[in-house]
Amino acid sequence: MHKHEVVVRFCETDMLGHVNNKNYFVYLEDARIQFFYDAAVIGEKWNYVLASTKCDFVSQAFFHQTLIIESMISRIGNSSFQLDQNILDKDTGNLIAKGESTIVSFNFDKQASEKLSDEVRANLENYLMNV
Repeated sequence: MHKHEVVVRFCETDMLGHVNNKNYFVYLEDARIQFFYDAAVIGEKWNYVLASTKCDFVSQAFFHQTLIIESMISRIGNSSFQLDQNILDKDTGNLIAKGESTIVSFNFDKQASEKLSDEVRANLENYLMNV
């Protein structure tokens, strides 16, 4: 499991005093990009597109709260993989939100998906969830 930490900034909250829903996607993206680097999923050039993403809001987050984003692989296909993420309160461990993304290996010259390399597949398997 990959872990990434963020601290909620004031500008990420709204008039209700909690983190605005759009910012959860920013946190998930921030952790996802760091996961790509740490898991050695990217090579010399960026060759992935985000096919889908969703976020379920479980509880509220607030200004200056420290959050941990856990990222793990739940599925590896021929040309894509699914990344599941949990946003947790660092102090309590309480679940704040759950994210899910489908990422596709993409050849931008051909404008088509392409098979995941054996090396990338092996690196992703290191983060595969135990089911």
